[in-house]
Amino acid sequence: MKFVQLARSLQEGLDPIYLVDGEETYFRDHAVKSISAACGITMPMLNDARVEGETLKGDRLVSFKGDLCALPFMDERRLVRVYDFYPSEKEWEILRPYAEKPCESTVLVIVNSGKKANSADLRKKKGLTLVDCSRESEETLARWLFGLMRKKGLAADGDALSLMVRYCNLDAARMAKECDKLLLLLGEGGRVTAETVEENIAKDVEYKIYELTQAASRRNGNAFNEILHDLLEKGYDEYAVLSSLTSHYRTLCEISGMKLSDEQTAKVLGVKPYSVRKNREAAERLGKERVQALYEGLYSLSCGAKNGKYSAKGALFAAIAKIFFG
Repeated sequence: MKFVQLARSLQEGLDPIYLVDGEETYFRDHAVKSISAACGITMPMLNDARVEGETLKGDRLVSFKGDLCALPFMDERRLVRVYDFYPSEKEWEILRPYAEKPCESTVLVIVNSGKKANSADLRKKKGLTLVDCSRESEETLARWLFGLMRKKGLAADGDALSLMVRYCNLDAARMAKECDKLLLLLGEGGRVTAETVEENIAKDVEYKIYELTQAASRRNGNAFNEILHDLLEKGYDEYAVLSSLTSHYRTLCEISGMKLSDEQTAKVLGVKPYSVRKNREAAERLGKERVQALYEGLYSLSCGAKNGKYSAKGALFAAIAKIFFG
């Protein structure tokens, strides 16, 4: 199940073993908190244990399996949290009997960041209830953000939610902090509009780069110069901007040659469907030949700046000239 489905699942009851897995730290932390709260433990010093997965090797893993059957003291349940546990097939064989017949009074929670190569293998094991804490889509995060704001006593317009998700670069932890800030600003019962987000939520650098490339595709010089000035003023160097522009036109080249849907193209390129849709519009507006020429020209300038043929500033301004006057 996805993290956003966990709360409803816990209302129906606790499962004996959870695998909380994914790169979104905020979702992982709150999944563990939700499971812990559902356990109703009143004596955490006795019935809430934390173990580091890297210590579970050899005899220690064997004894750990036995410890899972220990009864809680003065509570109905005992919670055991294991962090960063990526067992080999041989190590899993030691735990498999417990997964097949777990202790009824113990709730085991394995918390992984999903970064190890064998992380996917653990997801396939029987007896584990997966709580997927991977990065969510913009649409899913907007729905989650709506629920979070409602819990805090805030109302929100749909366009405000989508804008806030993009400004925060799909970072759930940052969105939660920004919600707290908006609550202080608007007070309980306040309404979050697109204008509220624009005025009070700082744009993530990645989103600014996205805006810069979109301004370049539209050949909107005023917007481009304003965003560029803001980026450079905040320490983003000229070569990084040039690299981002080069990457943008490479993406336009790739998209212009693809006949797949936005969702399929997004999976192939590893980007968001919204970004594919906007970039496809830009590629069609500029034309395939123009897009190809810009990519080749910017790539040449980027290589020249990298090997010292041009200065980073000179290469960037030559690239800008190609985009707007070429």
